Amino acid sequence: MRHPGPELANYIGFAGMACIIAAYAYQTARDAPNPFVQHGTNLLGAALLTVSLLVYTNLASLVLEGFWAAIAIYGLVRAVRARRPADQEGPAQ
Repeated sequence: MRHPGPELANYIGFAGMACIIAAYAYQTARDAPNPFVQHGTNLLGAALLTVSLLVYTNLASLVLEGFWAAIAIYGLVRAVRARRPADQEGPAQ
């Protein structure tokens, strides 16, 4: 009997792929996509694909997911900053 780890890693990877495709479809379908939905879904997808890539190592894809996650985090940080009222951001420069 096979160990369920590698098979589970494939399912996790497919879920990550579905997240990234769904985020891209969401961005394309909406005139003004919610950045928390878009970048959060991309970040989740990158994390899930990374889990799969740790079992089935492919260095190029693993590096790509690192960049994908970094871009998603950057987008989330920008979205959080954009939600803050202007008077909470500190003195104008």
